[in-house]
Amino acid sequence: MNRILRALQHSWNGLIHAGTSETAFRQEVAVLVVALPVGYWLADSVLIYLLLVGSLILLLIVELLNTAIEAICDGLSQDYMDEIKIAKDCGSAAVTLTIFLAAAVWLVALALKAGLVA
Repeated sequence: MNRILRALQHSWNGLIHAGTSETAFRQEVAVLVVALPVGYWLADSVLIYLLLVGSLILLLIVELLNTAIEAICDGLSQDYMDEIKIAKDCGSAAVTLTIFLAAAVWLVALALKAGLVA
């Protein structure tokens, strides 16, 4: 039980760090907060609502992993290194692809609601 409590504390610390020091994370949380009621209105089923909200939660997860990658890279060296640039660029690309995925999910849900697709 202590191990679970310590793991939860570490997770909470990570969320607090991201919330206080990562602008992109705060922006994405704000989008999620607005999206929760909008998604409820937009979704015709629990499954659609879970896809809408889940796509944004996935974005937060990827953003946290990108933050972790950046922290490790910055801790290793402040000097320019090709390998560190690759790691940071790949983390950024993962966030971008997740944004595209979330946008696609939301656009399809909007199209369904508008009757543009069956």
